[in-house]
Amino acid sequence: AFTQEWPVGGLKHQFSYAVPIQRVKPDTGLGDIQLNYRYQLLGDGDAPIAVAPRVSLLLPAGDERKGLGSGGPGLELQLPASVVHSPRLVTHWNAGVTVTPSARSADGAKGRATDYSLGQSFVWLLRSDFNVLLETVWSSEQSIEGPGVRARNRSAFVSPGMRWAFNFESGLQIVPGVA
Repeated sequence: AFTQEWPVGGLKHQFSYAVPIQRVKPDTGLGDIQLNYRYQLLGDGDAPIAVAPRVSLLLPAGDERKGLGSGGPGLELQLPASVVHSPRLVTHWNAGVTVTPSARSADGAKGRATDYSLGQSFVWLLRSDFNVLLETVWSSEQSIEGPGVRARNRSAFVSPGMRWAFNFESGLQIVPGVA
């Protein structure tokens, strides 16, 4: 996914968007686009605890017939929290819900789909521009299988990874990573 985030009138308010490219065999293509607003409710970059709820509008850009999208607009709420345990160890926690009132199946059947997610990560700040990560994600996703028929799929992943930062004199920061 390609994601951009910008402060809006200061760091308390952030706007971002995410454009995903997905692969659902045998197809690869654009997924549903997210437009996000995040509010820094508690803390900042120097606080021991930070909370920044996010609300997202999901735009149905992906082709639901190929499994690349939901088939309808949706709304997502996320409640993330970050805790600084020491100068070198930070944890992040997240709980979310997504509602797609008019999701569609591959054959065009419509229905309401509700998804849930939980996430947790450990971030070891090896250097100021290099971090080692251990992330865990659980999700429960609902899909429309036909007229009046819904299915629920649950998954859990544990993903080790790393990220590094390129910091430019202009203030621009680019943070690639692998997991």
